[in-house]
Amino acid sequence: MEYTLDATNKSMGRLASEIAALLMGKNDTSFTRNNVSPNTVVVTNASKMKVAQQKLDEKTYLSFSGYPGGLKESTMKHVISKKGYAEVLRTAVKGMLPKNKLQAEFLKHLTISE
Repeated sequence: MEYTLDATNKSMGRLASEIAALLMGKNDTSFTRNNVSPNTVVVTNASKMKVAQQKLDEKTYLSFSGYPGGLKESTMKHVISKKGYAEVLRTAVKGMLPKNKLQAEFLKHLTISE
């Protein structure tokens, strides 16, 4: 089943938790934890989400290259300017999904457009 969500004037965290629940299939009667649901989620207007100014300045994202001294830190404002709101929302949804082999499969069913 395909779900289309409009991100206009919605809080990023509340939207991300709603997306995560739909991707996992928690709203279906046939929900099982060990299977990927056939649900796909399409998010439109990601650039019109509500994000607090303080969060733009203070929220940090970490990435590690695997080499000594390779930990990089960037703010949400920098990530949005480089990759867009879609990357920030995808990261938030990824954090709300279970940390197992199914996580990558769930994320394949997510499409975000700005």
